[in-house]
Amino acid sequence: MRVLKFAWVMVAAGAALLGSGASLAQGMAVDDPLMAAAREAWRQRDRADLAALSERAQAEQHVLSSWVDYWALFSRLPSATTADVQAFYRRWPGSYVEDRLRNDWLLELGKRRDWSAFAVDYPRFRMDDDREVHCMAGLAEHALGQGPFKPSNEPFKARALAAWLAQREPTEACTLLGQTLSDGAKPVFGRQEHWAKLRSSVEANRLATFKRTANLTGRHQEAGLVRAFDDPTRFLLRQAKSQSRGELEQAAVALVRLAASDTDRTAQFMRQRWSAVLPPDLAQWVWSQLGRQAAQRLEPGAHAFFERALASGPLQPWGDDTWAWAVRSALRAHEGAGDWALVHRVLDAMPEAQRQADPAWPYWHAQAQYRTAPEGPAGDAARRAARAALQAQVQPLTFYGQLAAEDLGLTWRLPPTPAPLTAAERQAAAQNPGLSRALALIRLGLRSEGVREWNFSLRDIAAQGDRALLAAAQRACDAEVWDRCINTSERTRQDIDLAQRYPTPFRTQVTQHAQAAGLHPADPFGLIRQESRFILDARSGPGASGLMQVMPATAKWTAKKIGLRDYQPKQIHDADTNLQIGMGYLRHVLAAFDGALPLAAAAYNAGPGRPTRWREGVRMDAAAWAETVPFTETRDYVKKVLANATVYARLLGQPEAQLRQRLGQRIGPRPTGSPNPAESLP
Repeated sequence: MRVLKFAWVMVAAGAALLGSGASLAQGMAVDDPLMAAAREAWRQRDRADLAALSERAQAEQHVLSSWVDYWALFSRLPSATTADVQAFYRRWPGSYVEDRLRNDWLLELGKRRDWSAFAVDYPRFRMDDDREVHCMAGLAEHALGQGPFKPSNEPFKARALAAWLAQREPTEACTLLGQTLSDGAKPVFGRQEHWAKLRSSVEANRLATFKRTANLTGRHQEAGLVRAFDDPTRFLLRQAKSQSRGELEQAAVALVRLAASDTDRTAQFMRQRWSAVLPPDLAQWVWSQLGRQAAQRLEPGAHAFFERALASGPLQPWGDDTWAWAVRSALRAHEGAGDWALVHRVLDAMPEAQRQADPAWPYWHAQAQYRTAPEGPAGDAARRAARAALQAQVQPLTFYGQLAAEDLGLTWRLPPTPAPLTAAERQAAAQNPGLSRALALIRLGLRSEGVREWNFSLRDIAAQGDRALLAAAQRACDAEVWDRCINTSERTRQDIDLAQRYPTPFRTQVTQHAQAAGLHPADPFGLIRQESRFILDARSGPGASGLMQVMPATAKWTAKKIGLRDYQPKQIHDADTNLQIGMGYLRHVLAAFDGALPLAAAAYNAGPGRPTRWREGVRMDAAAWAETVPFTETRDYVKKVLANATVYARLLGQPEAQLRQRLGQRIGPRPTGSPNPAESLP
């Protein structure tokens, strides 16, 4: 998804699609001179060569001729005509590159302010995942004075506001949308919409977006808001006033900004003055953001701030992150015992769409309902309802689904193997041109482009049902493109093929190195599935490499610890070396955290220092601890690694394996005098 300024959108989009010259050169197949020449022509921005190569690719019916054609037209898109673009659409109907170019062309039309042409093409944009295009759609609809270009039951104001609020950084179209709809004798956006945008910008710490929005509020209010954002302590001590609504909003901004760095000082400001003078909606916002910041830092009093927020007056809209941390703060309350009444209250108030979107919330809602049920017949009914809610969540392949079954004492089983694919089903997948292009791109080293092409092709395949998805997944499995194999198979609803979803590539090596490290193979398999999806040459942004995504410094340290002599950094890309070092490190991490797999998984993902801090303060249920991990990526990682490992354990000979066996019962501070993992591990 791209949110780029108009001046850069064409060049930046092309670079994102094609990757850097170095990475592509390394991945380019030496036996594909046409694609090598096309890449070089793109690097040189040689439009004539690209045009000639496009004609050649089409004449030769090259599997990636549509991509060469896309590069050729993209390179001259600022000067292209509607006829040029329409001809491209006709050459590649229904393909990923058709929709990709439509995205680029819509951005170009927006740059040209050609809203009539935009209105014609936008309804055909299938991906429709570009925030800048969404803002352009609002501008086009406003300029043309007509109804929505895509089916919608929402009025124009709601659609435009959603597009504007979704803007993360200031872009030309979204900024212009906000300005346009805030101007005129009858503005569409007023104080309420501006305040919603200001609040979200403060919560996300997005200064540029905040300043652009403050500019819409008038010169005097803008100046106060910017001062409150830039230096909240100075503003509160020297400049904050409380005579008007605008001044109170400025003070609230300063208080929320200060809470991001100092919850104690902010709470002091609230108790000494501002809680009494802020109107209920602003007081609730400040208390809720105090709670969010304190909860993310695992401060023991975080839940009390949320209680103050809920007591401040009628419930106001909260961001998804604020609701989530309200629940997590309650799980950690009372020294880890949990404030179950607060959990129940928050989840009752949480918007239904958010509560159902994350399996964590139905699980903890049922737990809170059970634990807060009173004595007597009413309590018995509440407990039965809670058990029924847990029963509805039982699912053998997910963290909370496994946990719900085990909490109820149920015996859960893995899904049965579906009927084998027929020759016709396999043939349909083999002949799918989008899948063929995707695999060709991946073989050439253009993995991100191949993934986009693959996922776009799955839109039509998924409409054909589970069997078509299984066939597509199997094509990826057979090609050993394991991430597409797993991710595609995970889309099925009824027919679940565990051999696709939980494959065991490198099984002999994984088993041997796991045994040598004293690990059950299920645990590294669960970790690898989450880390690299079994992509041998996977490399993360920070520099982690290979199947087990090992960082260079960690690899060097571990190689020395396990006695791997003459280790060279390039060896980390070798499967055996990567597995040996990764499992050696995992063994040391497990030992440092006394065998606690949740802590070890968190340390493997976020480094040993963070889970060392995250376990301090309270002793609590291990599942609740996992849910309160402050980092979103690590929280998701820990839950998925443990659920993966439990499934793999069953597939590898432990048919009664349980999640709780790996999760443990409680997590708390390390014993007094025990070594600090942060000091002994890289």
